[in-house]
Amino acid sequence: MNNINEILRYFPRQIASLINSKITQENITYTMLEEIRVRSEKPIILKHASGEIIIDKGIVKQEEVLEILQYICNNSIYSYQAQICNGYITLIGGHRVGITGSIVMHEGKINNVNYISSLNFRIAKQIIGASAKILKYIINLEENTVYNTLIISPPGAGKTTILRDLIRRISSGIEQMKYKGLTVGIVDERGEIASMYKGVPQNDIGIRTDVIDNVKKSIGMKMLIRSMSPQVIAADEIGSKEDVEAISYAICSGVKGIFTAHGGDMKDLLLNPALKELINSHIFERLIFLDSKIKGEIASTYQLNKISLEYFRN
Repeated sequence: MNNINEILRYFPRQIASLINSKITQENITYTMLEEIRVRSEKPIILKHASGEIIIDKGIVKQEEVLEILQYICNNSIYSYQAQICNGYITLIGGHRVGITGSIVMHEGKINNVNYISSLNFRIAKQIIGASAKILKYIINLEENTVYNTLIISPPGAGKTTILRDLIRRISSGIEQMKYKGLTVGIVDERGEIASMYKGVPQNDIGIRTDVIDNVKKSIGMKMLIRSMSPQVIAADEIGSKEDVEAISYAICSGVKGIFTAHGGDMKDLLLNPALKELINSHIFERLIFLDSKIKGEIASTYQLNKISLEYFRN
């Protein structure tokens, strides 16, 4: 479908009409739209590529927030309880709805989310070819494999979009480069890479890709290695001690890895003890920093060897 109706179908008719009218009035195209923020007793806010639009007439009542949630859950909130407790629900098309409210804890775990107060519709847009500029640093043509790579950027700089496109190309193969496709395993802890909906990836992640989602990266990596024998493992936003242990296990098992992490520069990266340990152990062969101001652009790249960090510019 790939139009605003993919999203508006989850809203009551009056609210959907209001949003659609505002988008038309402001000349905002579907490709420009990034988020629709719905908050109880507050106006709807549309976030787009150039800023945001506040719909003053779009004050959403508490019961309307719950009505929207019912539509999202196909009128069965109970069956979506696990996703709600994770803080988001994935929709057809790969769109995600973030959820906040009153958290109910039981034995240290989130058991429920009561009194839902906010919904954030994040509009999914897969950008085919987003990895074009970064591909040459990661592909090892001589051995038809990839270099163990960490892609680093602040939030919102496009690292997940690039990772998704990298996976697609590595998995399906790159005919013009005579690069044969590899078996890829994705640990999609938050559902942002493949955007699985009832077992079906909503994004194009290649023909040789297996996905395990809604599980911690540290657990999912080991499950994939034992069950699916991937040649490459990919995961988004690593950074914990458990992630480090799982990545070390994967690399020592002969699996290549492509991961992302938050950070602005090398100094930021080394402030994270777990990531510093990975870098010092020479697990990664490439570090690629994305530009914080221009989405998808490369700021700098590092080639790592067993002796030192060797730096080269684009």
